[in-house]
Amino acid sequence: MTANTYPIDAIRSHFPALALSDNGVDRLYFDNPAGTQVPERVLERTREAMVECNANLGGFFTTTLKSEELYVAGHEAMADMLNASSAREVAFGANMTTLTLHVSRSIARDLKPGDEIIVTRMDHDANIAPWLLIAEDTGATIKWLDFDTGTYQFADDAIDPLLSDRTRLVALGYASNCTGTINDVKAMAAKARATGALTYVDAVQYAPHGPIDVQDLGCDFLACSPYKFFGPHQGVLWGREEVLERLHPYKVRPASDDPGEKFETGTPSFEAIAGTLGAVEYFEEIGAAYADPGATKYAPLRDRTARIHAALDYLGAYELDITRRLTAGLQALPGVTIRGITNANLFHMRVPTVSITVEGHHPKRLAEALAKRNIFVWDGHNYAVEPVRRLGLLDKGGVLRIGPAHYNTSDEIDRFLTALDELITQR
Repeated sequence: MTANTYPIDAIRSHFPALALSDNGVDRLYFDNPAGTQVPERVLERTREAMVECNANLGGFFTTTLKSEELYVAGHEAMADMLNASSAREVAFGANMTTLTLHVSRSIARDLKPGDEIIVTRMDHDANIAPWLLIAEDTGATIKWLDFDTGTYQFADDAIDPLLSDRTRLVALGYASNCTGTINDVKAMAAKARATGALTYVDAVQYAPHGPIDVQDLGCDFLACSPYKFFGPHQGVLWGREEVLERLHPYKVRPASDDPGEKFETGTPSFEAIAGTLGAVEYFEEIGAAYADPGATKYAPLRDRTARIHAALDYLGAYELDITRRLTAGLQALPGVTIRGITNANLFHMRVPTVSITVEGHHPKRLAEALAKRNIFVWDGHNYAVEPVRRLGLLDKGGVLRIGPAHYNTSDEIDRFLTALDELITQR
């Protein structure tokens, strides 16, 4: 896939926000790691929920029945996107952080002093702080999985000395929202499972950029956020059904006892679930229009799952192309250090999230200056407290984070690079 063959205009036509400008200057959305723009299908599904069936579940009248249809369809869509065994394994919540805090409290009920939890130095704090809190409450011991600050990766055997017969849970990030590194969670989950430990995977940063197969990964929990993969502000939890069955969440008494649904505290956001359905339908449409799921490795999967996964491979190939352009351009600028993988032969091990530091320039000042040019990027630690601390940048303003997505163009990459060059070299 190259920028010359990719149907970028057709792709961008799905996203109304991409046509907006401010004072005659087009918006450049490189803030995608913190939240993406949404396709028209998401807006249609959200409007449908708010206008045609704005009612709670459990009644006998038209709006409640149609609301339940969307609710069920949303769960089934996420089950297909993640290749879950069934929609019973899917729960929706306010966001990944809230869901993780909720699940962690349930897991804590089974922990005892001396039990061990492994967390990593590369994760977003949403997959660290909940486990630190329950360790504090239960007397469990925290062990830290460190990464190589030269390669921005975990060594293949890094987790081995941390695992023991007291390990109860391993919390892993599928892809870092700071370094962009894609981690081998499948291999680490297998090692954790061999000790009898559960594995909780944060897939928020990976989900917009690649297919997820929870059955193949062999983890026990996986959480992601639809607003990071072109949907509404919402969180999604997948859990292995037999594991969900035996957990006892904190919930009100009338709430369902079904495996996934019992983790949905209170009345869910039906409009956000409908919008998430729209995001999955967008991937399905891309897969049907531009990829060929029937002729790929995904053919044995359910039809919709195959289309979604083929779409994410297709879109990811283009993202890889523009990420190469971005990193090459950044490496040519004076004083710029990319805080992530730069070896072109290892780009399959990273997502397009690119964090940098610039000698003599504070990340916040650069982000402010770029915003004045209508270029949207993030600065700071972006809740990736541990990796930024590990890189020695927590007291230096963190990083400047640039995050292309599949709707960004090569011209936008060049516009950003030109603007950054001017800011760096101006006197």
